[in-house]
Amino acid sequence: MEVSSGLNPRVNPVGLHKEQEENNEGQDLQIFELDSVEYVIRSDRHFHSMNALEILRETVRILRYNSTGFMAIAALLICPVTAVLLSNVLVNQSLVKRLTIRLLLVAKSSGLPLRPFIKQSCQKFAEMAISAVMCFPLFVTLSLLSKAAVVYSVDCTYSRKRFDSSKFFVIASKIWKRIFVTYLWVCMVIAGCLALFLVLLVVVSCMFSVMGFPSDLILYPAMVVGLIFSIILANAIIICNISIVISVLEDVSGPQALLRSSSLIKGQTQVGLLIFLGSTIGMAFVEGLFEHRVKTLSYGDGSSRIWEGPLLVVMYSFVALIDSMMSAVFYFSCKSYRMESANIESQPVLEALTISSGSADVQ
Repeated sequence: MEVSSGLNPRVNPVGLHKEQEENNEGQDLQIFELDSVEYVIRSDRHFHSMNALEILRETVRILRYNSTGFMAIAALLICPVTAVLLSNVLVNQSLVKRLTIRLLLVAKSSGLPLRPFIKQSCQKFAEMAISAVMCFPLFVTLSLLSKAAVVYSVDCTYSRKRFDSSKFFVIASKIWKRIFVTYLWVCMVIAGCLALFLVLLVVVSCMFSVMGFPSDLILYPAMVVGLIFSIILANAIIICNISIVISVLEDVSGPQALLRSSSLIKGQTQVGLLIFLGSTIGMAFVEGLFEHRVKTLSYGDGSSRIWEGPLLVVMYSFVALIDSMMSAVFYFSCKSYRMESANIESQPVLEALTISSGSADVQ
């Protein structure tokens, strides 16, 4: 049984070969597509859920196939948000200082020692919180639109189509409400996890402080709480990322998308954690370089910032693009595997939206 191409990362090798002969595209594209056909044949014979490395390879393959569309998304939608985030141009430093002081007071009252690590953690958390609030309009416009565009481009690649900006904006206008609602629920889930972590951290620290433990020893159970929380937060972020993909490709939103996401990736959590870990390390590395090379260091008159800043913005945007693409590929992998196992088939939602839009225009 063949699952619909809109929800299955496999294509018909015969049809693809005919399109190669009819279109007579460049030699590099033909070689790549023939290589994709060999991959498809292997997938049809031995279908299995992809691991993190296979998802990365599939992402690179998709990026090569439709590099122009993805680079346009990165340049027009991701880079502006990245430039604002890395430069902290919208962040009010006075608010950051106030929030940092309050966090330090809470840490001191709960018995934690005010070591440099605690101070830096409080300052970083304050910067992230203020930045998230100040940049929220960018997140619900350009950032959310970029995620939808990436998912649409991946879906087009699996359907053997090129990215069509006019068709995408027609689709985006129809599905924007459910994407926006899902993103609001994602924000509430992440904020709830962070608030729960702070409450548990304060409670655990206060408990050990009341029991008479010295402040240096209280730091160790606090670190254990932080380690457990980081695992919980990573799982929550994976579910939230896939829920955004689901809200684009399926007719669900909000809590339904989150529940479907948690059900879809069941048994594949380790793959999602590896994807999240790789993306987080890449973004943290580029962000650290920007902090050190652009905000702190400069050569002579500061001319190094003129080229290093934009370069690091492009690097961070590329990592963010790859992260969004891998989330989409991860969704298709889990979805196709479950559909294959359940022996069901589904029609692509995005294609149905464009067809219904076209019929409405004719009427």
